[in-house]
Amino acid sequence: MIHRFWGLLFIFVAATCAQAETLRLALDWKPGAEFGGFYAAQELGYFQDGSLDVQILAGGSSKPNTQMIAAGEVEYALTSADQVVIAHDRGMHDIVALFATFQTNPQAIMTHAARGFTSIKEILRSDGVLLWQSGLSFTLFLTKHFGPVKPTVAPYLGGIGDFEHDPMVSQQCYVTDESILAKAAGLEINTFLIADTGFDPYGTVLITSRQRLETAPREVKAMVTAVRKGWESYLDDPVATNAIMAKLNPAISLQTLATSAALQSSFIRTDEETRVGAMTASRWQTLVAQLLDVGVISKSIEANQLFLSQ
Repeated sequence: MIHRFWGLLFIFVAATCAQAETLRLALDWKPGAEFGGFYAAQELGYFQDGSLDVQILAGGSSKPNTQMIAAGEVEYALTSADQVVIAHDRGMHDIVALFATFQTNPQAIMTHAARGFTSIKEILRSDGVLLWQSGLSFTLFLTKHFGPVKPTVAPYLGGIGDFEHDPMVSQQCYVTDESILAKAAGLEINTFLIADTGFDPYGTVLITSRQRLETAPREVKAMVTAVRKGWESYLDDPVATNAIMAKLNPAISLQTLATSAALQSSFIRTDEETRVGAMTASRWQTLVAQLLDVGVISKSIEANQLFLSQ
């Protein structure tokens, strides 16, 4: 009887240990093409291949994902490179970037084609209305380099509602998102990439804590491997994953997902030699210098504190 008890206990403990920890991955917005590679990694079994049990959490929370990582509320999350730098400046030194989806940031300023603008500088020095989120890194950078800003500035609250109904309105956008909506609404537009001004932080960056990197290095490596495979698969054929995301986020159509996936490919695969998701110290150091220059951060930070080189 005793032998049977210990045998059953051993089986129970072994089975419990064999169960993988559920790893929470927090998006920074709702399901869409910019997260296609992460959903592909889940649906195509790449997480499972790495013995990972990953739960993808839709974003939209008022709390920044860097704070969620720092507080231990999630194990992995997505954010932008400038937010990683800002987190370190504010004392969250445990944050580390693992994978950068967007090598060229798709953030832009969108205008009505009839305005005839040829550059962001021209937009900022002309009459009209400009919808953007004042205080963000890119707005501070553009204001310093091209200001003072002449158009009336109002908060950007999402979508294209005000833009659609007023030809004097320009707004911040992603060329892979709002510009698609504008064209679908029959508007003739021009978009100007902020990256072309020299401010180009990595976008949709996978982060975790340095503590996790040090205590579970195999898990972190498996996560990055699975995510890279997911993005490579999604870039090659997004159809099946788009169908899944459309069910998770009914507000976005399959046509919009397909258009966005096609547009964003060149922002993710910038050349044949760079691996999807790769990062460089020089790129991070340039970003640190830019944020320091415009007063977003108070002190310089070494690039090797910010990301995992692979």
